[in-house]
Amino acid sequence: MRIVFMGTPDFSVPTLKAILAAGHEVVAVYSQPPRAAGRGMRLRPSPVHAFAEEQGLPVFTPEKLKSEDEQARFTALNADAAVVIAYGLILPRAILEAPREGCFNVHASLLPRWRGAAPIQRAIMEGDTETGTTIMRMDEGLDTGDICLQVELPITPDMTAGALHDALAEQGAALMVEALGRAEEGKLACTPQPQEGVTYAAKISSADGRIDWRKPAKEIHNQIRGLSPYPGAWCEIEREGKQERLKLLRAEIADGNGEPGTVIAEPLVVACGEVAIRLLELQRAGKKPMSADDFLRGVPLTKGAKLL
Repeated sequence: MRIVFMGTPDFSVPTLKAILAAGHEVVAVYSQPPRAAGRGMRLRPSPVHAFAEEQGLPVFTPEKLKSEDEQARFTALNADAAVVIAYGLILPRAILEAPREGCFNVHASLLPRWRGAAPIQRAIMEGDTETGTTIMRMDEGLDTGDICLQVELPITPDMTAGALHDALAEQGAALMVEALGRAEEGKLACTPQPQEGVTYAAKISSADGRIDWRKPAKEIHNQIRGLSPYPGAWCEIEREGKQERLKLLRAEIADGNGEPGTVIAEPLVVACGEVAIRLLELQRAGKKPMSADDFLRGVPLTKGAKLL
């Protein structure tokens, strides 16, 4: 099939690789424009853009797709299907209707649960024990298109958003290849999403990461793993009369009770609204992530210390 691929971050790359390995012809790749990054703030292409160029594929990076010229260029590609995964731009109707088979999206949840921007993080933060991947034929709504394929994936008790991200990226790649194969054979059946069970995965904000130690340990544990490694759940500690932000990247539920936010046992067992958590991996501002043992060598948070 003639495929236009539209994606931007690391999550999208396995699907592009899988489509190429399956023998489909990728006639163009669309990705977000290069952004300034790093210490020198040099323009850096997205992961999809960089991989596509390595493969010798033509890459387009429009700021928007609303102009008639952009839509005409897309239509002229004469695609059988477009594959869209974490692209970052809204597709106008003219784009959605241009490919013969339509535009197919890889969504990292079991739709209609967790429509929206942050399905991986929200599923873990909410304490879900299962998620999965949906292949959807796109319409003009927010993740409201017909479901073509779905596969479940368990969320283990200590799984982080980073680990789930990688697992879903690989699952989504395989599922999209299956969907394209069925479409090529004229055997892809897509059905409307059910009206029940709709939830929305709002974009993650800095406020979502702020730890409230008055909450139960289970909720805080889910918050920490749901935001690890990025952007990271966080709290503050007081050192030398100043407050320093501290990212919490990995933890486990522990026994114990006390004033919420207080270190009640060593190493780094912190009381919550219900029971406690033991911090296992942390990151100070401007530093690399480190184990609790390495952290304590530089910042001795002993029993009785307070996390804000």
